[in-house]
Amino acid sequence: FLPSLQVFPSQDPLDRADFNAVEYINTLFPTEQSLANIDEVVNKIRLKIRRLDDNIRTVVRGQTNVGQDGRQALEEAQKAIQQLFGKIKDIKDKAEKSEQMVKEITRDIKQLDHAKRHLTTSITTLNHLHMLAGGVDSLEAMTRRRQYGEVANLLQGVVNVLEHFNKYMGIPQIRQLSERVKAAQNELGQQILADFEEAFPSQGTKRPGGPSNVLRDACLVANVLDPRIKQEIIKKFIKQHLSEYLVLFQENQDVAWLDKIDRRYAWIKRQLVDYEEKYGRMFPQEWCMTERIAVEFCHVTRTELAKIMRTRAKEIEVKLLLFAIQRTTNFEGLLAKRFSGCTLADGTVKKPEVPPPSTNPFLEDETGTETDEIVIEKSDMDKPKKPKVPDNPFHGIVSKCFEPHLYVYIESQDKNLGELIDRFVADFKAQGPPKPNVDEGGAVLPSCADLFVYYKKCMVQCSQLSTGEPMIALTTIFQKYLREYAWKILSGNLPKTTSSSGGLTITSLLKEKEGSEVAKFTLEELCLICSILSTAEYCLATTQQLEEKLKEKVDASLVERINLTGEMDTFSIVISNSIQLLVQDLDAACDPALTAMSKMQWQNVEHVGDQSPYVTSVILHIKQNVPIIRDNLASTRKYFTQFCIKFANSFIPKFINHLFKCKPISMVGAEQLLLDTHSLKMVLLDLPSIGSQVVRKAPASYTKIVVKGMTRAEMILKVTQ
Repeated sequence: FLPSLQVFPSQDPLDRADFNAVEYINTLFPTEQSLANIDEVVNKIRLKIRRLDDNIRTVVRGQTNVGQDGRQALEEAQKAIQQLFGKIKDIKDKAEKSEQMVKEITRDIKQLDHAKRHLTTSITTLNHLHMLAGGVDSLEAMTRRRQYGEVANLLQGVVNVLEHFNKYMGIPQIRQLSERVKAAQNELGQQILADFEEAFPSQGTKRPGGPSNVLRDACLVANVLDPRIKQEIIKKFIKQHLSEYLVLFQENQDVAWLDKIDRRYAWIKRQLVDYEEKYGRMFPQEWCMTERIAVEFCHVTRTELAKIMRTRAKEIEVKLLLFAIQRTTNFEGLLAKRFSGCTLADGTVKKPEVPPPSTNPFLEDETGTETDEIVIEKSDMDKPKKPKVPDNPFHGIVSKCFEPHLYVYIESQDKNLGELIDRFVADFKAQGPPKPNVDEGGAVLPSCADLFVYYKKCMVQCSQLSTGEPMIALTTIFQKYLREYAWKILSGNLPKTTSSSGGLTITSLLKEKEGSEVAKFTLEELCLICSILSTAEYCLATTQQLEEKLKEKVDASLVERINLTGEMDTFSIVISNSIQLLVQDLDAACDPALTAMSKMQWQNVEHVGDQSPYVTSVILHIKQNVPIIRDNLASTRKYFTQFCIKFANSFIPKFINHLFKCKPISMVGAEQLLLDTHSLKMVLLDLPSIGSQVVRKAPASYTKIVVKGMTRAEMILKVTQ
């Protein structure tokens, strides 16, 4: 019933699924008076019933003949399908007949096409066969006459033609021609090797004075032959060319030792010039013979040097080792300028990538000698630096042999750095602390720059020697002496908390009377603390850049082992200790005044006047110390801000504790204390720029601390009132 309502929606109550006869009658006759129309209502319902009966009767009669009409329509559809199937079959039969007719018509044409294609292939193959047979005969004749110039062109053509007969190798005649070509190639290879052996004997006779046209043409033939022939020619020629070198620089010869290593490189330079003059045009350019001779010389030299250094390891000194490495790296750089490196073992040349400019203060001109002194100024850290010199493919081709002996260099640097630190300590004791110079700000200790200059020189030297484990060993040495510098030079020279002149301690200072002068640190000591703080800050920043530079220099697989975080933390501790000393000094200077405040008889105060004497004393100490500290930390403003914050965090709680000791307090006394508190609050808010001609707004973080702390003190006094 519900689906019918969805198809034929109706508003008639009689069509509802939940039809209720009683409710329907009550709807028609809601009152007794409405019963007067009952006859009219009954007549309407009867009329509606008759109409429904008529509709039902019509529908039923209309369905009487539906079955017969359906069967008739089905029979007609089946007849139409049969007729359509017959027509389709006729069309298919006609199509097959047409196809057969077309095949009969085109059969002769296809036969002609196949015949033409086969004929063309046969003619082409016969031509190739004629060329191959004639070429093989000519090749054999020219080989016997050593006509290598004609053979080079003919052999390549014969090989190309022979490729067309790969699918005909089952034919005896073709297989025979192929074997003759291979035999001719083998004969050519052996004959060319024999010619080169005769022209360049391994031992005995002296080399001829100039190239041979026959050998030049033979090299062209070797390009077409098996690559092993070419490699054998190159190997024998280079071996013969370097035979004199092996004799001159034998291990037992005086010129073989490191102090005369220049003679090795001078010899090969002369030999390369001699080769270019005599044999430059004999070998094809693509063979890169000049570069091959140089590369083989490098391999031989590396082997010979490694052997002699193992034998005479005890004779190797640092200066001698550095001299040999310097000359060797210079020679490798010369090779990189002259050759592309295409003949190296891997056969490929890595294209160097120029890294982006670095902000590292150590990155300067590294193309000079290791003995160049380059001073690192503090301002240089903000200047753009030169990009790293691109790697050359010949780097380490000879100098790799020095790496096992670099422990001599590392031990020497360990000793030198130890002596350098001891000299710094002695110089500081002899010269004393830096002179106060508030006009230029706190000075960085000169020993700091000297240390990092030496670090840079060592790093450049070691990176040119090796980028492997020696760099890690050098980094360990750097770490050791960075810590020693931090503790011996910086922390070791910080003023002590006990004055050396009067033997006064902080405890005794707290007991001083209000009017006494408290000066825990002198002007020179304050400047020294600021200088040490500035130096530690410079060391912290430069150590971070040193770590980055070491990671650039070392092999990628060893980067994770470069970590100077511990040393940077050490300098951070020095900075923190320096700030804490400055805070303690000013804090201790203010303690007697606060003690005097707590001992005053505040219940006897009769009227409110100007600020109390203890406030004047506190302000006096602040005006004495803070300008000196600010001017000496002009280059490190963030640490001056830290000093101000730490002093506020120390002084304000101490001031509030002394307020609680001011008992009893009268109403007038509380008002006087409130006035004093407000005066101190204003001074503290102005602390960062107090005594300065240039007024700067205090940092928001500092202002927030002062306002919060001193407001609490004011609220305590107001509650007391």
